[in-house]
Amino acid sequence: MPNAWMPDATRVEDTSPQGMFLGGAPRVVWLTTETDPTLSSARNAAHQLTSRGHSSHLVWNPVTGEIVQPMPVTAAALGQLDTGAVDRATEGRVCVIIRVIGYATSPFTNQPLHGLGSILTWLDSWEVPRHWPTGSPSARPLPHRDPQAERLWARGGHFGHSQVPNARPSGPGAISTERLLNWLAPRPREGKRPSPDPVEATDADPGTKAEHELAGP
Repeated sequence: MPNAWMPDATRVEDTSPQGMFLGGAPRVVWLTTETDPTLSSARNAAHQLTSRGHSSHLVWNPVTGEIVQPMPVTAAALGQLDTGAVDRATEGRVCVIIRVIGYATSPFTNQPLHGLGSILTWLDSWEVPRHWPTGSPSARPLPHRDPQAERLWARGGHFGHSQVPNARPSGPGAISTERLLNWLAPRPREGKRPSPDPVEATDADPGTKAEHELAGP
């Protein structure tokens, strides 16, 4: 049984409404807080967000690697993906809401992604497919409704907030979905413990990807 609480995340209190999932393919939705990751800690951001009724499963500062978890992944973050007609946050076996400290106008994948490996490993345990059905989010999402959105949403996987069917927000911006999802856990060297940071897959050797520490783009 996967863990409802991410092992490497710090728990923080959240009194926001929580609901039940309706079933279906598991998915993750990535949002941005529209705050500076060099000035805001994940803990402070989580407290500010919950005080305004913006709940989430994870709040992540990719610059520092700090991750906090306000609510268990087994509970739906009610109202966070409300498109007017339906609350998308209740759809799926899980619908994980991840708020990344950063701006939609400055894609967070253009900077270090400390802690990403732990997040992906946890999402893998919940069988969230590592694919992005709708393709990379746009810097300026089109306001009209995509007729394919419902079909792609039903497949599960990873989505930007702007790609939720009938959603209007602009976040998370033009992030690199390839860089975000294409991280591998480093192989432990003999006699040494594995590094806590993930490594990015390279094209140099598809069979055994080169190991290196996380760094900025």
